[in-house]
Amino acid sequence: MKEPSLNVLGGPLEACSTAPMTGFFRDGCCNTGPQDRGLHTVCALMTAEFLALSKYLGNDLSTPRPEYGFPGLKPGDRWCLCAARFLQAHEEGAAPQVRLAATHINTLHVVPLEILQSCAVDAP
Repeated sequence: MKEPSLNVLGGPLEACSTAPMTGFFRDGCCNTGPQDRGLHTVCALMTAEFLALSKYLGNDLSTPRPEYGFPGLKPGDRWCLCAARFLQAHEEGAAPQVRLAATHINTLHVVPLEILQSCAVDAP
């Protein structure tokens, strides 16, 4: 079951990526629901720096995992990140850019809007 699809700006949640297909529900959007314990709600633009940090922290997003249908991410790909991992990357100085219109409103339970706006590629 999905939560209402609103973005952090209060508007309709836009798609994050369909190539590669992202989202907890693999619907291209950073939708969330009770079963999404990681809160995969931040639509982020991958960078080499963030991918290296994520791998160092134990979540290798760059290596393909065909057995899970995961192509591996490269710089420039958009992906729905866990809100807490985004905040951690921000604190480490390695936060990727985000698309506010494609970042779910529930992200605000973990990441302040001001931090998201400071990393936004689509700030209003």
